[in-house]
Amino acid sequence: MSAVPAPFEAAATLVGVGPAPTPTARRERLRALLSDGLTDAGTLVLPGATDALGVRLIEEAGFEAAYATGAGLANAQYGVPDIGLVSLGEVADHVERLASATHLPLVVDADTGFGQPVMAMRAARRLERAGAAALQLEDQDMPKRCGHFDHHALIPTQHMQAKLVAVRQALEDPATVVIARTDARSVHDIDEAIRRGHAYVEAGADVIFVEAPRTVEELERVGRDLAGVPLVVNVVEGGKTPQLSLAEYRDLGFGIVLFANFLMRAAIRAGSEALAHLRATGETASYAGRIATWQERQALFHLPEFSSAEAHFDAPADTRAGVR
Repeated sequence: MSAVPAPFEAAATLVGVGPAPTPTARRERLRALLSDGLTDAGTLVLPGATDALGVRLIEEAGFEAAYATGAGLANAQYGVPDIGLVSLGEVADHVERLASATHLPLVVDADTGFGQPVMAMRAARRLERAGAAALQLEDQDMPKRCGHFDHHALIPTQHMQAKLVAVRQALEDPATVVIARTDARSVHDIDEAIRRGHAYVEAGADVIFVEAPRTVEELERVGRDLAGVPLVVNVVEGGKTPQLSLAEYRDLGFGIVLFANFLMRAAIRAGSEALAHLRATGETASYAGRIATWQERQALFHLPEFSSAEAHFDAPADTRAGVR
C-alpha cells in the first residue's frame, strides 16, 4: 500500500497556490458590498494597486476590495503616462497576477474596452476570465487620457450604450459587475455627465462613476440626481474633485470612494527618500527603522506557511499524519 499524506490543513494561507474564493464568490461579495453602500451599512473604500505587492498590502490592511488601476499600471509597470498606451493583453496578464495574489474582489479599470463594442466584448471576456470581479469602462474616445488631465474627447452617448449592452451580453458570469464611467464633466458640463449617467444605467451599468466633479455642489447634484444607483467618487490628491471625509461623501450619495493611486504615490515618495539616503550616505543601517523588517516582509508573503507546507509534503512517508 502506498503512503498517502494528509492534506495540509492551512492550505488557504498559501495565497497564490492554495485554495481561494471562486471568481463568482468574489463577485457576489462585491455586489453585497455595493448594496451596503446604498444603505447606512458602510462605505466601500477602494484603494488602488499597481502590482501584487500592493494588492497584498491592501488585503492585509483590512480593506474589502481592491482596484486594479490603469494609470498605476501604465506608470509603475511600463514607466509611461496614462494616455492609452497599454494593451488589452498586458492588462489581462496583470489582472491575472493580481487576482491570484489576493482573496479580495478586484475591480478592474478596463479603460474604453479597447475599441468599439465588439472589441469591448472580447476585452470583457478576457478580463473576466483573468479574475476581474468588476469591469470599469469609460466613454472617452481613443486614445484615452487620465480623467484629471485636460483635453478629453468623448464617444457619443449611444455608442457607449451600445458598448455596455455588448459587454453585458458577452459576460459569462451574471455576477460580474459593470461600472460605467463618464468624463462628460471635463468635456461638457455636469448636466451632460448626469444625463449620460442615466443613459448608462438604462444600458445595463450596475454602478456609475462621474469623473472629476469640480465642487461640493456638483457632487451633491450627482448624488441627488442619480440616487438609488451605486456611485463612485474618485479621490485624486491634488486633482479636480474636492477632498472630503468618507462621511461627507456618503452624505452626498457616494457609497464607493476610490483612492486609485494613493498607495503608488506614497510608495514613490517613500522610495525616493530611501534612495536619496542611500545615495548620500552609502549605507542603509541607519535607515532600518524606516523600512519593513525582514520578518514583516516574509510574513506579508506567508513564508512561514509555505515553509510549513513544504515540510508537511516533504516529510518521510512513515512520519506523516494520516499514513495508510
